Amino acid sequence: MVKRLDYGAFMEKFSLQLSPSQHQLPLSGLTFSVKDIFDIEGYVTGFGNPDWARTHSASTSTAPAVMDLLTAGATCLGKTVMDEMAYCMYGVNKHYGTPTNPCAPDRVPGGSSSGSAVAVAAKLVDFSLGTDTGASVRVPASYCGILGFRPSLGAVSTVGVLPMSQSYDTVGWFARDPKILNRIGRVLLHLPDVDPIKPSQIIIAEDCFRLSTIPSDRTVQVLVKSIEKLFGAQCVKHAILGDLVKDKVPSLQHFMDKGNEDQVDDIPPSLAALSSAMRLLQRYEFKNYHDKWVTKVNPDFGPGISERIWDAIKATGENIDFCHSVRTELRAALTALLGDHGVLALPTTPGEPPKVQANPATSDIFFSRPFSLLSVAGSSGFCQVRT
Repeated sequence: MVKRLDYGAFMEKFSLQLSPSQHQLPLSGLTFSVKDIFDIEGYVTGFGNPDWARTHSASTSTAPAVMDLLTAGATCLGKTVMDEMAYCMYGVNKHYGTPTNPCAPDRVPGGSSSGSAVAVAAKLVDFSLGTDTGASVRVPASYCGILGFRPSLGAVSTVGVLPMSQSYDTVGWFARDPKILNRIGRVLLHLPDVDPIKPSQIIIAEDCFRLSTIPSDRTVQVLVKSIEKLFGAQCVKHAILGDLVKDKVPSLQHFMDKGNEDQVDDIPPSLAALSSAMRLLQRYEFKNYHDKWVTKVNPDFGPGISERIWDAIKATGENIDFCHSVRTELRAALTALLGDHGVLALPTTPGEPPKVQANPATSDIFFSRPFSLLSVAGSSGFCQVRT
């Protein structure tokens, strides 16, 4: 058993930095941690499961995303706990423990990048690297009360990152300070230091905000006032996202009545179907990459995770072509809606995180509402920031 340190966020602590530079680097003086899904030379990438760590050798190279941060002057302080094989958004790990949510110690931190989020929220590091396939940066950022960014698909290299579902996997990051979040993004995205672009419109997804348990006077009304103050009232637009998706993504008809047994009544059917299509394709891709290892090793998985992984191993290719069509159609619809500089505003998660002692086997039911919101960025491949 790995010794748990500082809120249970870390799998292993070390200090890794490149030779000091005579010049001021973009991230000089900043510290960070890395989800145990990234390769670091000389360390085993554990993937949140001791059987995986036992059956794999130490990495012979370091993931380019990690190297970019080190080259920019940051110091890595260790690897963090994650959900097993990145296949949960709960933030619970029966082998290594559940990192303590600094904002709400009796509630889960969210996953699968749980330790990365907790390390930032607990001020153990300045920022953290995670991955976001279904929502593994956005959910823990929301639950731990920090900033989290999922970049557009393919914008940051996933070389040296263990895959969960390769056509959805992204490298994301956490920070407490928006300026640091921006600095990390410029390094990972290889962007020049330029002035921000004023949004042409900020579209509020009204039906998505109605899913939130937080009163609108604390969300939508505050958001509208802020937009008007910063950019002017003409920038504010409103939309019913569920209707747009239903009209512009016809391939979703194949998922309207399939896989939605746990659908919550107030979720727009098109967004529930979008979530179903995303999870179906993720299961299929997970199986294609990990089937041989799972069936050969028969790993010890925690409750909830075990059922989810074995369901994925049994997945078939039925409707997979329609999943790809859904993504293409959704991307086109959102591109037309937003134009070059538009922003779509919607909740990251609709309410507070579950209690730590809640049964993780029921997490899919609990997350049916969040999944319907999170699948918009996930399926389209667009970026999303949790603020």
